[in-house]
Amino acid sequence: MLEINHVSMAYANGRIKAVDDLSFSLKPGEIFGFLGANGAGKTTTIKMTTGILPVKSGSISICGHDITKDPVEAKRNFGFVPDSPIIFDKYTGREYIDFLADVYGVSKEQRQKVTSDLLKRFSLEEAFDKRISGYSHGMKQKIAIIGALIHSPSLWILDEPMMGLDPQSAFALKELMREHRDAGKTVFFSTHVLDVAEKICDRVAIINKGKLVLCGDIEEIKQAKGDESLEEIFLSVAGGSDE
Repeated sequence: MLEINHVSMAYANGRIKAVDDLSFSLKPGEIFGFLGANGAGKTTTIKMTTGILPVKSGSISICGHDITKDPVEAKRNFGFVPDSPIIFDKYTGREYIDFLADVYGVSKEQRQKVTSDLLKRFSLEEAFDKRISGYSHGMKQKIAIIGALIHSPSLWILDEPMMGLDPQSAFALKELMREHRDAGKTVFFSTHVLDVAEKICDRVAIINKGKLVLCGDIEEIKQAKGDESLEEIFLSVAGGSDE
């Protein structure tokens, strides 16, 4: 589903390594948590995975398509929710979703089915025909989530998706993540909310200063660490923030 092989990224003329020889893979039918302190390299990795940043060292492939060599096909297979949703705010919510559906070639029947369900879950029906410029941060996050799912992607990528969501919407998001996994698809998300990761993830990877320090099945990791909580394990291997 997703293969990240020996990927590195450096800034400041190579003096600062944001990602350092990172390798791991995701398989169909799992929720995979990507954990690390601020500045650990999570967002840089996700930006390379989605094609926002170039992959200059190593390779990343999505459903067998290299994000550098075959970017269009790679991008057809994922939906992405960034940590700060950047949306065409002169559009209404409906116009924005229709634009994305057109890009992905989603039929009118399919987009109606997806939006009808998700608008109800996120209590966004009344705002759907209003301009996004008038949305709150949480509402923009919700419309970004709907946009990422409009084409039913095989891989769903989310960067700190709980930020700005009220408890009801956060619950709806976690339900959607589980449903995505149960349909045989894959969820790849970064988060600082470790109790959420512990409850919903099948596997996790923890990075520290751009390096992978731990990766595996979450229950097996906890057992190997003496049944410590994910928070305790995280603090023991990843330390604090670099920022």
